[in-house]
Amino acid sequence: MTPLMTQLNETINFIQSKVKETANTAIILGSGLGNLATQIHVNFEIQYTQIPHFPVSTVEGHKGRLILGTLNGVQVWVMEGRFHFYEGYSPEQVAYPVRVLKLLGVNNLILSNAAGGVNQNYEVGDLMIIKDHISLFSINPLIGKNESALGTRFPDMSEPYTQIFIDHAKSIAAKHQIKVHEGVYVGVTGPTFETRAEYKLIKAVGGDVVGMSTVQENIAAVHCGMKVFAISVVTDLGIREDNNVITHAEVLEAANAAEPKLTLIIGDLVKLIS
Repeated sequence: MTPLMTQLNETINFIQSKVKETANTAIILGSGLGNLATQIHVNFEIQYTQIPHFPVSTVEGHKGRLILGTLNGVQVWVMEGRFHFYEGYSPEQVAYPVRVLKLLGVNNLILSNAAGGVNQNYEVGDLMIIKDHISLFSINPLIGKNESALGTRFPDMSEPYTQIFIDHAKSIAAKHQIKVHEGVYVGVTGPTFETRAEYKLIKAVGGDVVGMSTVQENIAAVHCGMKVFAISVVTDLGIREDNNVITHAEVLEAANAAEPKLTLIIGDLVKLIS
């Protein structure tokens, strides 16, 4: 057994020693979106710090706990806080929790994040369903020896975000009269917000929003056969002429304001896909 699989098995065995149940769907909550966890009827929770080999979130707005509970009557795993390359973690460590979830029995993964708007039709507080991503600006978590127990050496990425999940989410948004965009997420390393020139480059290559997460998690999920849905809250506007100063506090404020809309969409979506 490889060192990675040994670690994963130790993590899985520890979690399963604490809780025997599991779920088919998992949700990873991004910056400022942790309050969605208050909608969960919690059956089990544990701090990341208690889980063997699990990274620890260091970013404000990420509480750092793993939850098993029910949302709209559906049992789900929820990660309240994620990990980022800019925190000093390797891409493999960023992907580690996704692999843990897969080995716990999760087949459907829902990702949320706060992102900077690049598309000039977007406004702060808008939601964007991710239909595709550009990962050229972030490091691929599959670099290195392939772990064949998890997936193939060269995974196909022609549909990184499951189309039927996208269709469901758009129907849900329409039902609740929630405006949603559909676009391309560009993953960058962070932790700096982008320069004006970088925003122009991201726009030129086809990006609609930009963020510091999600892409590595998605790649790891697709690699191990998961179906993925992802949605961004536009928390700031990158290309603006009056004032280009962006703060993390601004990002958290915008994410919190948009969260009720996000909760409605995700809550209904888990019922449809589980």
